[in-house]
Amino acid sequence: MKEHETDIGNKKAVYAELQDVWVSYYNKWVLKSIYLKCYEGEIVGIVGPNGGGKSTLLKVILGLVRPQKGVVKLFGHRPDKHTRLEVGYLPQISKADRSFPVTALDVVLMGLYNRIGFFKRPGNRSKEVAMEMLSEINMADHAEKPFGILSGGQQQRVHIARALASKPKLLVLDEPSTGVDSVAQEDFYELLVKFRDEMNISVIMVSHDIGVITAHADRIACLNLQIHYHGEPDSCFEPEIMQKVYGKDLNVMVHDSKCATCFKKHEHND
Repeated sequence: MKEHETDIGNKKAVYAELQDVWVSYYNKWVLKSIYLKCYEGEIVGIVGPNGGGKSTLLKVILGLVRPQKGVVKLFGHRPDKHTRLEVGYLPQISKADRSFPVTALDVVLMGLYNRIGFFKRPGNRSKEVAMEMLSEINMADHAEKPFGILSGGQQQRVHIARALASKPKLLVLDEPSTGVDSVAQEDFYELLVKFRDEMNISVIMVSHDIGVITAHADRIACLNLQIHYHGEPDSCFEPEIMQKVYGKDLNVMVHDSKCATCFKKHEHND
């Protein structure tokens, strides 16, 4: 509902905006009356149960799914192939993706295909850009290694380098920490904070791990068909919000000492 949206009170550009968006599949609503904004230089986390519409919401933002009702804007315009050039998109990663016979450098170069064309060979400049991105994530030494032999955390870093290769203003990430251990997850989220702080890149990411994402996001949207909360991470653990989103009490395991300190007053946290 509209009243759940909180304006952060600054004059930064709005990168993504949804106004009263409704989406249905096979005559069943999967998103209802969604209001959401992502501003320049902020990390927005979207949490909620499986089947609550999180991945669909990302596809709506990108223009890959057209809503039955409502307005969607990406950098002030209707999402299309031109506005998507400013977005680095990381979909859910499957095991099949990880076994594909390519090097880490090849994977990063895939992030440039929209700009250089799918049927053109990457030139020296494209390879330089890809190596720059691998350097940013401390993976330059692994550029020529087969992607399949890298650890889960290393593969995750290569995927984020691919999403960054086109120098986007906005990263859209769907369950980016799936399949990696808690240490690699923490390293990954710290990378996102670095990109926000040093490159002014905005991030919209879906995660099932509410305890981790709240430690690093600037704002949280709690989604289950509708957005039941949209604001500062500190307040999203309130029992009435968890009840609306998950339908029952939720035990949350936090992995960050700062996060644990913030929420130790909540009896439902572990």
